[in-house]
Amino acid sequence: LIPSKNKKTITGIDPSVFFLTGIPGLEALHLWISIPFCSVFIVALLGNCTLLYVIKTEPSLHKPMFYFLIMLAVIDLVLSTTTMPKILSIFWFNSRGISFNACLVQMFFLHSFSIMQSALLLAMAFDRYVAICNPLRYATILTNSVIAKIGLAALTRAVLLMVPLPFLLRRLPYCRSHVISHCYCEHMAVVNLACANTKFNNIYGIVVALFIVGLDLMFISLSYVKILRAVLSLASKEEQLKALGTCGSHLCAILVVYTPVVLSSTIHRFGHQVAPHVRILMANFYLLFPPMMNPIVYGVKTKQIRDRVLLLVRGESF
Repeated sequence: LIPSKNKKTITGIDPSVFFLTGIPGLEALHLWISIPFCSVFIVALLGNCTLLYVIKTEPSLHKPMFYFLIMLAVIDLVLSTTTMPKILSIFWFNSRGISFNACLVQMFFLHSFSIMQSALLLAMAFDRYVAICNPLRYATILTNSVIAKIGLAALTRAVLLMVPLPFLLRRLPYCRSHVISHCYCEHMAVVNLACANTKFNNIYGIVVALFIVGLDLMFISLSYVKILRAVLSLASKEEQLKALGTCGSHLCAILVVYTPVVLSSTIHRFGHQVAPHVRILMANFYLLFPPMMNPIVYGVKTKQIRDRVLLLVRGESF
């Protein structure tokens, strides 16, 4: 007979360990795949840390737009460091095991900061709207206090939406497999292992995703409609191009973040004929690509940052 204290573990009701597969079907190529993954991770770390250092040390960059950029850089760093160390340990050392609690923590941070990333893009759209449509009131509308409240609101929204997630997953029995067909603990990948009715978990995940992406994109679009109307009312072509030029970095950031999200979601929901490794690679792409590209986009397209980075590379003082 099995001792009563061990029955829970053996039946799998509350598993102590899950196993991440990495990229299903490409296990033999994990070492080679790790090279671009590691390169992207290093670029993301260096780029975002450089961005934070430049903005912190240059007084002329202590403005609302750059405060939002600091928040975005911190979010990108958290997203990268939440997933990449474990992914690389799978690729390099075949270290697939992850405790149930660690899996829930990783999932919570991953999804929470993805939601915050979307909120920050919305806040940056509002920043551009005020700068172009109400330039004389820019400093009085976007005060340090307002910026702090926006950041706090983004954090609160993310936490409130994701707090139920660990509790919803803990109540499920996992009596099938403990093998997660993914590189990290993604919500639906874990839900698919449960041997119970997961309808509520599925609905909750879809509703949250649609609520966040739909609502944020709607307000971002509304901001740019108003911005475009204000720009077109300007007298000269030169003034119009200059005004639109200040939105270039933000528009690129929106494309960098939302394009992989939409592609990944579309493939996951409707691409049933797509090979599993393609879906997993796409899911990793949408997590790793924005943290790498955001500092590059803002570094290249924002003159103040570009000039300071060049000085830093040359070893000159600011």
